[in-house]
Amino acid sequence: MPHRVRAPQAGERDGGRHRPRRRVEKKSIEDAYLTGEAMGLPVWCTDQAGPFQTVPHPGQSWEPEGQPARQPHEYLRDGTAKLLTLFHPADGRVRVEGVATCPNPVLHGWLKQELTAVLAAMPAAVKVASRSDWERWQQGLSIKPTLLDDLPPLKMLLVLDNLAGHKTPEFVCWLFAHGIMPLYTPVGGSWLNMAESIQRVLKRRALEGQHPTTVAEIMAWFEAVARHWNAAPTPFVWGGKRASRRRRQRERRHRLGGSGACTPAPLSARLESDLWPCPTQMTH
Repeated sequence: MPHRVRAPQAGERDGGRHRPRRRVEKKSIEDAYLTGEAMGLPVWCTDQAGPFQTVPHPGQSWEPEGQPARQPHEYLRDGTAKLLTLFHPADGRVRVEGVATCPNPVLHGWLKQELTAVLAAMPAAVKVASRSDWERWQQGLSIKPTLLDDLPPLKMLLVLDNLAGHKTPEFVCWLFAHGIMPLYTPVGGSWLNMAESIQRVLKRRALEGQHPTTVAEIMAWFEAVARHWNAAPTPFVWGGKRASRRRRQRERRHRLGGSGACTPAPLSARLESDLWPCPTQMTH
């Protein structure tokens, strides 16, 4: 109704009342990606993908010439599967688990198990516990969990979605007690979680062009694809959005043929005849 529409105030963009806070939260996660590993803090990302149904999935596949793959037009929806993901962008390794349902006990139980294994494989912390290390990553967050009075040395940064289940006192206190600082993505900021990207890769490789008939089959395919990925993982680096795109554009080099040489600017595609015109004669 017109009379209920509030006109934007001075210095305020329409629909942008919460943007300053979101910008600060975004910057905290971007700082973690860009500087966390250099500071000795591994940055991990966690997310849940799905649900995935037992239906034919579109996609490409290798088939004999003239014999394209055919998907049935009748199928049974025999439940759904979800994928729990824990991803380390710095080395590209991913830990996954297929589940039929994803309540907090299942999700948090799996996360605790995997995070404990990751921490056990890390070298022992040599730095002294400092509360300022924890508070540095709380600056700018709209949701600031109350830090424990007795904090261990900070060992890891964990990027995760802004879900109510991730902010329960029991789960947050467990993270703090194990030296893990949670960094929650803001509302509408799922693109800040790099686990979203690895999930797309796994989904494409596991389900594209396939027709799973059972939930167990979907889980097995995802876990098999993850094992194959971890055999030769590809590290992910943070590219960001506008500012990072401009920086990449300024730093972009134009490759030349024949070797690894490149130039800061593209070379003209003019032919030699454009520079040194010579008479020609058409014979046909």
